[in-house]
Amino acid sequence: MKINVSEMRATKSPSSEIYVVEDTMGNDDGFKSMIGLMEEKGKSFYKKKGSPRGIVASNSVVIVKVNSQWDERGGTNTDLVKSIIEEIVSHPDGFKGEVVIADNGQAQYGSTRHGGSLDYEVNNALDPAQSNKKVAESFKEHKVSTYLWDDITTNRVREYSEGDTEDGYIIYDAADPVTGIFVSYPKFRTKYGKYISFRHGVWNPGTSSYNSKKLVLLNVPVLKGHFIYGVTACVKHYMGVVSDKLQSGTAHRTVRTGGMGTMIAMTRAPDLNILDAIHVNSSCGKGPSCSLDDATQLNLVMASTDPVALDYWATKNVLMEAAKQQGQTDLSKFDLENTEPGSHGEWMKKSVAEMQKAGLPFTEDMNRVNVYKTSA
Repeated sequence: MKINVSEMRATKSPSSEIYVVEDTMGNDDGFKSMIGLMEEKGKSFYKKKGSPRGIVASNSVVIVKVNSQWDERGGTNTDLVKSIIEEIVSHPDGFKGEVVIADNGQAQYGSTRHGGSLDYEVNNALDPAQSNKKVAESFKEHKVSTYLWDDITTNRVREYSEGDTEDGYIIYDAADPVTGIFVSYPKFRTKYGKYISFRHGVWNPGTSSYNSKKLVLLNVPVLKGHFIYGVTACVKHYMGVVSDKLQSGTAHRTVRTGGMGTMIAMTRAPDLNILDAIHVNSSCGKGPSCSLDDATQLNLVMASTDPVALDYWATKNVLMEAAKQQGQTDLSKFDLENTEPGSHGEWMKKSVAEMQKAGLPFTEDMNRVNVYKTSA
């Protein structure tokens, strides 16, 4: 299916930028084209020597946060994940850092009924046998690994600064007074020995200090429908950061009260959101699972430093447009203008309020959004 993407220019400032690559299958030069488009429009993917601009430095520790709870088209495209990592390790200053493909499938539900996996037999890729684990293993010359946070999601720990070096989850003692979520996040040691606190950054045991800027978060969800919450995209993707298990299943319920906005505001906002719409589940009222046969092929990848602007724009101009072309008429589960209790529009509005209250420069106002496009 072909989605006709139109470029857009903001009429108000400050503005957020959305970058779109068309005609990409993930295993091509699509993400390289994305980096070129960003650079052309004043946003550098690479942080280079002598320049404060950019996202990924040569010594960064990069978390590539994917969808792992579902196999087939329900998970992030592993061709895209591989292309992103290829560009990271091709840093112009030489890459000496580390990349970790990670997610929390919550050790429950999902394709296996036991949570997520980074090594499914059938994956979202041209070669369905290519799992995230196999992607990591293909990078022989660089430090690339996986970490399934499901494995530590029931282990409550304290921060490194409190003398606790065990892998596990930090969870706040009290629920957020507005959204009701108990903020929680992973803390773990990578395969290559880096100590990471999702909230505070890379821990240096020698100096007993965190380096927040050294940790880079790339938020890489797949765009798809969700039978309860309407749409999974950049904001909803933070359910793969929180521990639902340590909250007896209540964290997922706080999506409707804006809990994902609290998570982004109180832990770590993404340095870049890369939204996979190569294949999407555009059946309104269905998902988050999606088989190879049920997906709609759109060959689009979108990126923005603003998860809110990207979710709003992609829902209306990509997911809803695909559903319309399929002849669907009731799109109320997708529609962000539908703010009935429990709707996608309502919980996104509440999430946005949490982020804006924390001072994050994210916008749902499409008059403040620039959209740029290129082809793979």
